[in-house]
Amino acid sequence: MFTGIITGVGRISAVQALGESATHGKRLTIETPTGYLDDVGLGDSIALNGACMTVTTFDVAQKQFTIDISAESLDKTAGLDALGPINLEKALRAHDRLGGHLVSGHVDGMGTVSHFAQVGESWELRVLAPVALGKYLAYKGSITVNGVSLTVNRIADVAGGCEVSINLIPHTVENTALHTLAVGKKVNLEIDLIARYVERMMTAPAAQS
Repeated sequence: MFTGIITGVGRISAVQALGESATHGKRLTIETPTGYLDDVGLGDSIALNGACMTVTTFDVAQKQFTIDISAESLDKTAGLDALGPINLEKALRAHDRLGGHLVSGHVDGMGTVSHFAQVGESWELRVLAPVALGKYLAYKGSITVNGVSLTVNRIADVAGGCEVSINLIPHTVENTALHTLAVGKKVNLEIDLIARYVERMMTAPAAQS
């Protein structure tokens, strides 16, 4: 589990194919900030742009670790197959503060940035989410964009999906990889965990006595 509070901005420095066919995944090498790996062990979970991955090797001195990502995961996520900056979050510990919201690290779908511009001291980010995710999005509800826990300020059901508007304070822009976003770029989305359970409770068949 995660909180959507980014604990470091890393960089994918190498992408290695694990086979020759499209069914093979890739091995990613991620560079981290100084000291980030001091409490990391093999098999630990770290979310990369909101997608939970497993540490397969790490080198504290070189400030880097590797993960293996399947072809299926690559197909269902954005930003994990190319070099560049990436949001990092270590898995939640039982005694940690829940500063964002409960995040599973399982990407529910990919959205597309439809607007990203500065407004005063802040930034307005608008993302077009897939139609299937629209029913889970609500005014002042939570959404995870590339692993960052954010609050929905406005929603609009439009042709092709549901557009959510989000306000980004300067601290968020400066301390995450969201500053690299641009119109047309794909982002990873995870809906609020509570919304997923509410839907199941509302749609599951009634128990037979």
